[in-house]
Amino acid sequence: MGGRLIDGKALASSLRAAFKTRVAALSAQGHRPGLAVILAGENPASQVYVRNKVDACEAVGIFSLKIDYPANVPQETLLAKIADLNADPAIHGILVQLPLPDHIDEEAVLEVIAPEKDVDGFHAVNVGALAQGNPRFIPCTPYGVMKMLEANRIDPAGKEAVVIGRSNIAGKPMALLLLGANATVTVCHSKTRDLAAHARRADILVAAVGRPRFVTADMVKPGAVVIDVGINRLPAEEGGKLCGDVDFEAVKEVASLITPVPGGVGPMTITMLLANTIEAAERELET
Repeated sequence: MGGRLIDGKALASSLRAAFKTRVAALSAQGHRPGLAVILAGENPASQVYVRNKVDACEAVGIFSLKIDYPANVPQETLLAKIADLNADPAIHGILVQLPLPDHIDEEAVLEVIAPEKDVDGFHAVNVGALAQGNPRFIPCTPYGVMKMLEANRIDPAGKEAVVIGRSNIAGKPMALLLLGANATVTVCHSKTRDLAAHARRADILVAAVGRPRFVTADMVKPGAVVIDVGINRLPAEEGGKLCGDVDFEAVKEVASLITPVPGGVGPMTITMLLANTIEAAERELET
């Protein structure tokens, strides 16, 4: 008997339907939400992500501005464009698609985004607010995970939660959100001793390590909720398909609930970007 799937695609569709109403209400007041997306270089995966984000904006009525630069764009050019967008009243959210070309200081670029337009939640001000338990913008992937738990009536309070991975984009904010929801949280990483033993204690196991099929069935507590944040492409000799950080076919026989890849966390990440952009526009209207 396999675990039940957490269908991120279906949940995302439901949330986006509600977003259309909120966007229409803002637009009727002459305050249509606007998102600017900056892409530097020609990374194929980044191009796909940006296209999906722009398409999602269009589908719910958000104005989107896509700004493309070649890979050799000077850092000063990016900083100047962000400064312009910070001052643009039609833009409520600014997103710089990562990774940036090697010659650009990623932190310096992210830090010039106005915190009130930082819909990715990566600015130090917003990271600090999240750590204090009073977030303005929650990073989109862990925000999506929390919405998936909520939709499936999974209350983290009192549960053992294990997060595998400590990136600023997923692992760290995921741990903070679970802690804020009163889970007992363990963060595992490349230096963790006997990582599998930690994972087996988890009632909620979140894999965000960036390694294909890293989490195997023997690492999962029977009945655990397993959230797979990873998106990896297998080599051509293995079919070239997308897979997550979890060995899905094996782990689904152990878990009570599990997210698939694709169709799990991925659609929710973009959905929560839309949510943050709408929230930014609503807050500005209130001020």
